[in-house]
Amino acid sequence: MTICRGARFFAALAAVVCLTACSGADAGGARASDERWPQWDESAGAAEVSAFMKVAVPEGATGVEGAVQVNPREDVYLLSFVTSEENAEGIAEDLRSEEPLEDRKVDLAPQGERFGHLGLPEPESLEGTRWVGVCPPCVGDERRSRMQWIEVYVQAVAEGRARVYLQAF
Repeated sequence: MTICRGARFFAALAAVVCLTACSGADAGGARASDERWPQWDESAGAAEVSAFMKVAVPEGATGVEGAVQVNPREDVYLLSFVTSEENAEGIAEDLRSEEPLEDRKVDLAPQGERFGHLGLPEPESLEGTRWVGVCPPCVGDERRSRMQWIEVYVQAVAEGRARVYLQAF
């Protein structure tokens, strides 16, 4: 019986040690599970996002904003600027989508607050916004082979000017 009691004692001790070790507590008392996602990479801006997307911000563009949303599985790259409608159309064509820019229904729910981080409205919520998306590896775009998806929203903002919203992951 003493062997059995000793075995139960060590089993209970092992369970307590395991629970303590598995609780995620570190030396500072913070829990790994307390880490919140998504997070924003404060060191990344429009230049880094533009380089990743292989999209040149047109000369003379205004309101240039960029950010990287860090997620556990895949990061989301955001870039936005105002340029001529002609430049905006060219950027959309450069994505090599088989489909042209098309009107986007406003009743679609935004994919979280992404562009809101840049101080912009979510493009899915804007009237008159046109959209096209593409899987770069699916269309043989070697320049963007590191991306699974890239999309562009184009919103007319003034005579001959448009805000471009790009999102890639």
